[in-house]
Amino acid sequence: DPPDTGKKKLAGCTLFITGASRGIGKAIALKAAKDGANIVIAAKTAEPHPTLPGTIYTAAEEIEAAGGKALPCIVNVREEQQIINAVEKAVKTFGGIDILVNNASAISLTGTLETATKKVNLMMDVNVRGTYLTSKACLPHLRKSKNPHILNLSPPMNLNPMWFKNHCAYTISKYGMSMCVLGMAEEFRGEVAVNALWPKTAIHTAAMDMLGGAGIEKQCRKTDILADAAYCILTKPKTFTGNFIIDEVLLREEGVKDFDVYAIAPGHPLVPDFFLDVEIDTTAMKQERDGRENTIKVFFLIGAAQEEKKLSGSQQEGADGAKVKTESAAAKPSGPVAETFRVIQGALTEEHVKSTQGVFQFELSGDGGGTWYIDLKTKGGSAGFGKPPVTADVVMSMSSVDFVKMFTGKLKPTLAFMSGKLRIKGNMALAIKLEKMLSQLTSKL
Repeated sequence: DPPDTGKKKLAGCTLFITGASRGIGKAIALKAAKDGANIVIAAKTAEPHPTLPGTIYTAAEEIEAAGGKALPCIVNVREEQQIINAVEKAVKTFGGIDILVNNASAISLTGTLETATKKVNLMMDVNVRGTYLTSKACLPHLRKSKNPHILNLSPPMNLNPMWFKNHCAYTISKYGMSMCVLGMAEEFRGEVAVNALWPKTAIHTAAMDMLGGAGIEKQCRKTDILADAAYCILTKPKTFTGNFIIDEVLLREEGVKDFDVYAIAPGHPLVPDFFLDVEIDTTAMKQERDGRENTIKVFFLIGAAQEEKKLSGSQQEGADGAKVKTESAAAKPSGPVAETFRVIQGALTEEHVKSTQGVFQFELSGDGGGTWYIDLKTKGGSAGFGKPPVTADVVMSMSSVDFVKMFTGKLKPTLAFMSGKLRIKGNMALAIKLEKMLSQLTSKL
């Protein structure tokens, strides 16, 4: 089939999509709806959510408007009976099921000791058990279809420990979904295609806003890239099975050359997604590699943990350099960076020193740059220009402009790190501690 014959390949097909009320699930649904497909929206949001967009009913309206038929079903994939009921309703309404998309997913990017048991249960229940049981309920119907597919939104299984160490429970749960692909593709070979799809970069959804905070969208791609990749997989013959597909890799093979159309902010650096070993900053490869293992996703975790502090304009003026006090001695550096360190020095307490026990060195480039430090180990604590009084545990390198933004809450360390603006060497656990302390200090800056 040439790529675009204008043929509506999914016309009349029935897709059962979990978590289709928003985000990636809904984007895949809308792409299929354009062909005139039937979509079963199996998601749990029936009443509008206080912070998340969309319900199964608003998604249904969009699907119908795009040219598809929609069946909204209230399904929490943790409840097997709700899955079974929705599958029966789908078969009654549309005569069968041709495609299952296991998209519903729960995420908590937290370490082993920080992950509450109910969060562990949620991720295991939704991601692994939900995917397994929904597949189980749909398979008898899929086997009767002409070109049946199961597609799990899960990653290639990368056993590099770096992907386990900072969010072990989440990784186990996502790899559990990928193991379903591995097992079921083999078990149903020749009958049902089973594949996994995962994005190369972060995708802008409500979930990503919660993890990355304000401004993250510039570093993300639109959900369209996954919708296009999913469409491509689901229209292949059922002999195409057992694959772990990365959206961009597949679309390049299919002849897509312009990926700017998928960018929220074309030209802006993109955040690489979890579980994919990609080098961020080729120029600083060697020094990054030492610290990078520990780091690439740790700072994402921080973003999730940190409550964004909204600052009033007046508080920011000083740190942004609009109204810099120049009472410091002439020999000392002045400007936004110096002002920031002056405020930090004034805000340090014995409590901060006791709870942090770390020394941080900052190598800043640009105006007001040079070497600066925050000592949260020595009694009383101190901050200022020059090398720290004792050897630093953590060295952070970035531009002075980004540094000021970071300390005034305008740039999340998560983002600074993942887009290569911030480089970190040394003890990551301490870097996180500093970040937590920062979030308390921001109100003073």
